[in-house]
Amino acid sequence: MNPSTNKNTARVVAVANQKGGVGKTTTCVNLAAAFSRMKFSVLLIDLDPQGNATTGSGIEPRRLHVSACEVLLRERSAEETILQPEGVDFDLLPANGDLTAAEIALLQMDRREFALRDALKPHLGEYDWIFIDCPPSLNMLTLNALAAANSVLIPMQCEYYALEGLTGLLNTIEQLRASVNPGLEIEGLLRTMYDGRNNLAQAVSDQLIDNFGDKVYRTLVPRNIRVAEAPSYGMPVLLYDERSKGAIAHVALAGEMLRRQEKRSTARP
Repeated sequence: MNPSTNKNTARVVAVANQKGGVGKTTTCVNLAAAFSRMKFSVLLIDLDPQGNATTGSGIEPRRLHVSACEVLLRERSAEETILQPEGVDFDLLPANGDLTAAEIALLQMDRREFALRDALKPHLGEYDWIFIDCPPSLNMLTLNALAAANSVLIPMQCEYYALEGLTGLLNTIEQLRASVNPGLEIEGLLRTMYDGRNNLAQAVSDQLIDNFGDKVYRTLVPRNIRVAEAPSYGMPVLLYDERSKGAIAHVALAGEMLRRQEKRSTARP
C-alpha cells in the first residue's frame, strides 16, 4: 500500500446511481487515476459483481483467487485482498461474479450493513481518498458502500428519466442518515456523457442546477470515444489518452472535488 500524505483519515466516496450505464465505473477508475497522479494515496473498491472497475484497472476478474466477496463475508482481511495493479498508481480491492453470492450470504450475517465499514476501518489512515464503485441497484452491496462512505457522488446522464431515478436514491440516502450513517453527505452530482448540442440534455442540466444548486459539479464529462475505448485496454483514460476531452474532464473534476474538500476542512471548528 502507498504511504498516505493524510495524517487523519481517508475521504470515502461511494459512486452510486440505481440506474445503469450512467458512467459510475468510468468515474471511479478515472478519479482514482487523477487523484493518484496528484500524489494522493488512493484505494479503489469494486463492489459490482460485473467487475468492470477491476477490468478497467488492468486486472482480469476471472483470475482472482480472492476478492471483495471474501472481505465482506469476513473470510479474508482487506489487507490480504487489496492489489497494486501494474501501470496505475492506486490500490484496488477487486471484484468478480462471486459478489452475487456474497450479497445473499450477507443477509444472514450480524452487522450485515457494516461489513465493508468494519473491513476498511484499520486502513482509513493509509489513504487520502477511497472510491467505491457501486452496482446499479439499491441492494445489500450498495447499502454496505453507503454505510461505509462519508459521501455519495452521483453520476447521471441528462436525459428524460434521470431525475426520476435520482429521487429514489436521494430518499434512500435520507433513510440511511436516519439509521446507519448519520454523517452521510451528497458529495456532488456529476453530469456524464454530456452533449451540449442536445436540447433535452441542456434542459435537464438546467433543471438539476435549479434543484440542487452548487451540489452540481461545474465540470461536465462529455461523450468521448477515448473514454469508451480505454477499459478494453485495461487502463484509465488518463493513461490511455491524457490529452482527450474525457481525460481532461476527469482531472478537472478531481480539482473541483479537492477545492470542495478544502472548504469543508476550513469550515470545521
